[in-house]
Parts: sequence; C-alpha cells; structure tokens
Amino acid sequence: MKIAIDAMGGDNAPLEVVKGVEMARDQYPDIEFKLFGQIDKVKPLIQNEERIELVQSDEIIEMGEEPVKAVMKKKNSSLDMAAQAVKDKEADAFFSAGNTGAILAAGLFIIGRIKGIDRPGLATTLPIVNDEDHDNFVMLDVGANAESKLFNLYQYAFMGKYYAETVRHIENPRIGLLNNGTEADKGDSLHKAANEMLSKDENLNFIGNVESRELLNGAADVVVTDGFTGNAALKAIEGTALSLLTLIKGEIMSGGVKSKVGALMLKPTFKKIGKEMDYSQYGGAVLMGTKAPVVKAHGSSEAVTIKNTIFQIKTMIDNKTIDDVVEYFDKHSDDMQQIKQNAKNN
Repeated sequence: MKIAIDAMGGDNAPLEVVKGVEMARDQYPDIEFKLFGQIDKVKPLIQNEERIELVQSDEIIEMGEEPVKAVMKKKNSSLDMAAQAVKDKEADAFFSAGNTGAILAAGLFIIGRIKGIDRPGLATTLPIVNDEDHDNFVMLDVGANAESKLFNLYQYAFMGKYYAETVRHIENPRIGLLNNGTEADKGDSLHKAANEMLSKDENLNFIGNVESRELLNGAADVVVTDGFTGNAALKAIEGTALSLLTLIKGEIMSGGVKSKVGALMLKPTFKKIGKEMDYSQYGGAVLMGTKAPVVKAHGSSEAVTIKNTIFQIKTMIDNKTIDDVVEYFDKHSDDMQQIKQNAKNN
C-alpha cells in the first residue's frame, strides 16, 4: 500500500512528520510513502529513500488560511498534491497534520465523496475510563459540518458502525445519539426525529440518547452527533483535561515539600493516567464518506502520533473499511433514497 503524506502540514512539520514516517517505515514493511513538500527541507531529514518517494511542492497551505480558497488556488501545495495523488490512484490514502478546513476541502473537492453519502463526517476515537470491557469509542461528526440534517445523522451512524467494526475491532457496536438527556423525547426536533429513525433500523444496535458527561464512561461505542455539537464536546473534553492538569500542577508547586514529595511518589500513576487519556494513541481524525481514507492528525502532533496515525490508515486499508461503506451504500441506494425523502418530510 502507498500513503500520500503532506510533509509540510502541521506546527512541527516537516521534522516530526518525517520522524513519524521513519518510525512507521521501520515497523510496517508493507507500506510505501509518497511525501509531498519542499525537498530541500525534507530530504536532509530522511535516513534513506527506501520505500519513500519525495515529490517537490512549491506551495504550502498555512494553518490560518481560508480553507476552500487555499485549496482552490494553491494547486501546487503539498496538501493539494497529496490529495490529488490519491484521486489519480497513485496512492491509497491521504494524510496531513495541516489546516483542518483545507484537509476537509481537499477530501471533498479533490478525492470526492462516496456515491449516496450526502455529507462526509469527521470521526475521532476517544478513550473510555473505568470500563474493563471497553477502552475507546468513536464519535462523529466532530467538525466537518457546522449544520447537519436528519439524514446526515442517520448516515453517520452507519459510517461509525463500519469504522468501529473494522478499525477498532468492536463487534456489533452500540450506537448512541449525543443529546441533552437520555429520554427519547429529549432535545430539539432534529434529535427527537433522529432518535426515532435510528431506533427503527434493525441493522443498527442503537441504544438511545447519551449525555456528554457519560461519554468517557463508556456510554456507547459509536456516538452520533452534528458537527457543531461534536466539535464543542470534543474541545470541552480537551479543555477540561488541560485545565485539570494545570490545576494539579499548580497545587503541587504551591503546596510545599510534602506536596512535592507526594507528587514524586505518584509520578508513575500520573504517567499511567496521562497515557490512558491520550487519544492520539488511536491516530488522527478520519473524514468518513470519501472515496479513499482521508486522515487528519492534530496540528501539534509529534512523531509518535504520526506513526500511530499511519498504523490507523494501514488498518483501514487492510480491513477495507472504505470498501465496506461503499458496498453498503451502493447495495442499499434505493432504500437510502426513500429514507432521505422520509427524512425531508419529517
């Protein structure tokens, strides 16, 4: 398999991107890498060019640029060229740690969406704590679409299901709908209708509404939500974790010798907790609904996260995650059209 990588995308590019590729190359001998970037900056970072192809790109899409405009204008950017390589069948997947909006735009406008899917959704994997049977869950959409319709939420459930089964290896995953209460009649008209639609589909193991406070406690294996709410929930989780760490560190530093000695004794425990809560171990966020894997890592990603994301992409390709989604929506195209029409009339 071959992965097209935007070597210039991200806060720590190209150094950490290349280091992550080197780690992945050592661990996964069946992967070839096609790196797009400024060769004078990328080549000195590579040990050798075994299974690594370097392609010169003269432009870079910066993190703060307007996404769609940048993708449309900067055809010779590392991000655009990597996506184009997937469209041209020169690579099997597209990966970048760059501008999120530009990655989504490239996935939609260059690689293209799967026939029958209205709006691809951005899926991420998050940790579950204090649950021996489940250690992570998938949530989508977490930011690809600011507004979602009823039919979009319905399709996210199926895409999340296949991702959880093929990549996270969760059999018959529990599907939950993010809402402001667990009762079926909670939420606005969209969420009430979504709960009713999902509960009627026998192909989904739908368990009902889930609340945001229960997400990390294993409420569901796949959490379906609109992009605005999903992105807000994701950032709230991230922000809470960072704030707690800052608070704990501050109390330790101001608590005198006893606090510092106690913290030193608990250092292995803190490390274990940090490792369990670090969702970068699961790779990047996946744009579900495109014709090939489109994966975005956090802009501040370091080499280990890059390596983990490459493994995530490898798993998607090995287990034919995209093929399963394509096959399902192609096989059920007539049913989907009827469901879409019903959703419009709802």
